[in-house]
Formats: sequence, C-alpha cells, structure tokens
Amino acid sequence: MKIDILTIFPDMFKGPMTCSLMNRAIQNKILDVNYIDIRSFTKDKHKKVDDRPFGGGPGMLMQVEPIYLSLKSVGVRKKNCLYKNPYKKPYVIYMSPQGNLLNTKKVKTLSKYEHLVLLCGHYEGVDERVLNWVDEEISIGDYVLTGGEIPAMVLIDSVARMLPGVVQDKSSVEQDSFYDGMLDYPQYTRPAKFKNFKVPEVLLSGNHLEIEKWRKQQSYERTKNRRPDLLKLKK
Repeated sequence: MKIDILTIFPDMFKGPMTCSLMNRAIQNKILDVNYIDIRSFTKDKHKKVDDRPFGGGPGMLMQVEPIYLSLKSVGVRKKNCLYKNPYKKPYVIYMSPQGNLLNTKKVKTLSKYEHLVLLCGHYEGVDERVLNWVDEEISIGDYVLTGGEIPAMVLIDSVARMLPGVVQDKSSVEQDSFYDGMLDYPQYTRPAKFKNFKVPEVLLSGNHLEIEKWRKQQSYERTKNRRPDLLKLKK
C-alpha cells in the first residue's frame, strides 16, 4: 500500500514511522510511505500557507492553492473521477474532527485501497474549496488537536495492522478488541500467582474447549459492562 502524507510538519512522522511494526512494514515494502511538505508548493518567498478567513473571525486558514498543487503532485484528480476499480484510485482523506469516526469497520475498508492520501490540516482548518478533491473526512474522536498529523499516525497504524505480513500472526489481529464488534477477553501470562492474585483455573486446565467457552463469555461480559453500545450494533 502506498500512503502519501500531505503536511507542513513532515518531521513529526520520523519517530512513529521508524519504530516497531511500522518500520518493519516499510522495510519489507508492505508500506510505501511518503511525506509531502505542503510548504514546498507555495509561491510565497516565506513559504506561507495560511491566511485570514474571509468575513473575519479568529485564527488562520490553510490556503487552497498549495494544497491543490500538493494533491496534484501525487496523482489526485477531482473526487468524482471514475475508476474501473475504485480501490486503485488515490483515496484522499482529510483528517478532521468533523469527519466520520474511525472504527474497525472503516479501517478494514481503508485497508483495501492501494493508495491513500492523508491531508493534515492546521490552524482553523483548510479553505472549504479543498474538499473538492477530498473523498472523505475522518475523525479519531470528538475532540480537537493542534493538527492532523497525530490522527494520521493513528489511521496509518490501525490500517497497517490489517495488511497481510505486517502482524505475523493473523489470528492476533482477528482476536483484537472491536475486530468482530466485541471487546477482547482478559489475558494472563506467567507467573500463575502474583501476590494474592491468581490466574483463572480454566486457563491452566489445558481444556481448550472450556478455555474458548470462557473467553467468549468474558468477551461478552466485558463488552456488556464497558461498551453496551457495541452489542446494540451487533443486533
């Protein structure tokens, strides 16, 4: 999968993208991640990409032209351009608190695309005309951050886990919380006893049928107690 990140702070990605599974995915050529500095497309000698909003108001907005030129540089056309295979088109995502909430269903869908383009806004956001080239706005939660870079990192990490070869044991992904609409069951490792806390006896029994039954029940109970809204979605 190719991922182009449009940002005015490309250095923010150096740490997360050079560690752990993300680095391994890049080294193994499962992910091809590129950082496009929006400032390099401005015609202003000071590399300015923002200006005051028309009509007044607080803060600054990112200008449409540098963003348009940066999108064009990675092969993006207007969002209504037709492709024989929609998953082969550059799918443009604007990381925005006003967007659709990122969840496992969305992550699974995004993992089918061959090319994602992530636009990271700043200041008060972007000129509304930019959305003519955006396929979808995505949010990671009902709160506001200083920019779209951290949400973009969250999206990349969650999508990458769905790609074959990134997580070596596929069942590890399939048993994660939310994968099947439920929270994960409790898990334990050695020692079997720590202070006054013991591992449930069923996990030490060696009876795999009973263990599986226990895990499913625990997953249900945990979901019911912590996220009952997920059970409503499964009905």
